[in-house]
Amino acid sequence: MKDQPIAPPQPPLAAPLFLLSFRHRDELAGAVSRAGWHAIAARRAEGVERRFIASGASVAVVDARGALGEGLDAVKLLADAVQANASALVALLSRKDVAALDAFHAAGATHYLASPFGENELAQALRFAERHSERLAGGWRGGLSRSEVQRDEGLTWHYDMTTRAVRLSAALRARLALGEGQARLGALYRMLDRDGRAAARGAARRLAAGTNPTAFTHALRGGNRVAQHLNFNRARGTVIGTIETLRDDMDDAGPRNPDPLTGLGDGVEARQWLSRRLQAGQGTVVLLLSITRFEMVNTAYGRATGDALLQATARRIERIVSDVGGKRPLLARMAGAEFLIGLPAPLTVERAQLLADQLIAAVRRPFMANVEMIALGCRIGIVQAGADDQDVTALLRRASAALADAKSSEGAPVRLLSSADEDYASWRSRLEVDLRLALAQDEIEILFQPQVSVVSGEIVGVEALARWRHPDFGELGAATLFAAAERSDYLAELSDHVQRRAIAAAAAWPPALDGLRLAVNVIASDVARPSFADQFLAMADACGFARARLTVEVTESGLIEDLKLAADLLAALRAGGCRVAIDDFGTGYSSLAYLKALPLDYLKIDKRLSQDIAGSARDRVVVRGVIEMARSLGLSVIAEGVETAEQLALLAQEGCNFYQGFLCAEPLTTAELAALVTRLG
Repeated sequence: MKDQPIAPPQPPLAAPLFLLSFRHRDELAGAVSRAGWHAIAARRAEGVERRFIASGASVAVVDARGALGEGLDAVKLLADAVQANASALVALLSRKDVAALDAFHAAGATHYLASPFGENELAQALRFAERHSERLAGGWRGGLSRSEVQRDEGLTWHYDMTTRAVRLSAALRARLALGEGQARLGALYRMLDRDGRAAARGAARRLAAGTNPTAFTHALRGGNRVAQHLNFNRARGTVIGTIETLRDDMDDAGPRNPDPLTGLGDGVEARQWLSRRLQAGQGTVVLLLSITRFEMVNTAYGRATGDALLQATARRIERIVSDVGGKRPLLARMAGAEFLIGLPAPLTVERAQLLADQLIAAVRRPFMANVEMIALGCRIGIVQAGADDQDVTALLRRASAALADAKSSEGAPVRLLSSADEDYASWRSRLEVDLRLALAQDEIEILFQPQVSVVSGEIVGVEALARWRHPDFGELGAATLFAAAERSDYLAELSDHVQRRAIAAAAAWPPALDGLRLAVNVIASDVARPSFADQFLAMADACGFARARLTVEVTESGLIEDLKLAADLLAALRAGGCRVAIDDFGTGYSSLAYLKALPLDYLKIDKRLSQDIAGSARDRVVVRGVIEMARSLGLSVIAEGVETAEQLALLAQEGCNFYQGFLCAEPLTTAELAALVTRLG
């Protein structure tokens, strides 16, 4: 057997460094690169906070030479993100502007360097800044330095011109759905579209001509526009690339300043989100929600239980808010047990009031902590920003006043302070009347979201989802429908209607959908109905849909009040030929009790857990534990809300069986579903 050649040791990847320079970007980026950092360079301050966070850098440099005012504004924009991420911020000033140092320090700069300076002085200043960041983050992630962790988790690649091999970071391999090991540059080049290839060739020519670093933009697999930041180390013959995702709509990004307890946005992010809308004159409605009786919980059960309840409450609020439609709303934890929801236009005050009802109902459902049932409540203040509103502080003060009024009121737990004096009761009554008409006229639409095998990529089933296209309120999801039905005592009628419509639609599926399973949802009032199992099975038989292809999904709200009753119902449905799943697992406190007490076939992990798997190492451990626990009990695992290839790859690695989410498809009509199955087949 021939001796195998020994691969040369791979040089470490250069640490990323975020650089904003208004006048000297290329010159400064080259100096930073020669000093051993991988420069992520920008010339404009738009989106600078988001770009810094996405870069994974622990050091930011703002070059204010010749642009003092712009530089100071940029430092102010970066300050919160730098502080929240235990990073360092270096300001570069002209000698004549040293008098402005106090202003830069007050704005958030941690270090400075005044010109004239050479590359050695710049390198030393950056090393001081990096050490400062590492001391701030001391002990983070098991003793690894910030740059080591971030380089491992970022979208990075490393090309060796001698061996012609490309190393991809784990995150980039997952994003591109590639296996372990090295890739070839030609194969990666062929993944680009025509414009992307042309841009890549131009960047290669610039590197060859001595322009270092350089960058180009293109579309990455999945449709996102990205910037490739390239650094060429001539001595080693290596090119290092870092990929930065570009978002045109910053509101579609996740929290840039996550609250460490709940993972929602924090107060800083809430103020920035509101400020952008007020300055742009965009319509905005704000809900300020406060959990009642929370301090009593902390006193009686301890801070750990209180923190866990806040996390569970945040998940319930998040699920309700995600169903409002339109642009992505803001959801942030302001302080203690207060949460802020910001609704962008065209969502109205009336829609906010409907949302408030749903939030109150969700928070009122009991939580289980260990063996204790804990009941909470909430009060909500609502305000609307007028066309002339420009002051975020004043708007939040109005929201606090509305909340204080709601807290002091003996009546309704919601208080609206708005220039428009609409009668809230009339809007709720209108929706309730319209819902009854919609049921009578069969206007509730059923859509189907695919459930996909993680191993084969085959669509094996769907979940039925209710939608109502209201002529005035727009598209309303299931949460809004069922909240209105509960107020009008039409809950049982709506649940029966949705289940019947879904099963009848599935019974009429075209041949292309033969064999797919259908999952339908069961609510708390169904569980409490003594003859529900018999009625449900008879309905399936009358529609002509095989019981063996039906899965009944029950959420926490349908189980928590009486586990014995729920166990009897699910056992009857399984004995009748159906399969049974717990929906939204991981959102409540009685989840472990469910697994021990209930006869189950599937466990559906909540979309938050599915998306958390691509987060920190701690997040991944939690998801892994849930999946392993389910598999040890003989349950198949379905992940909800999967949106990226990285999430899917990590879920597959942990043993998840099926997934659903926008990575495969949004909820579809029967015709759209058949077309998708045919195309994938």
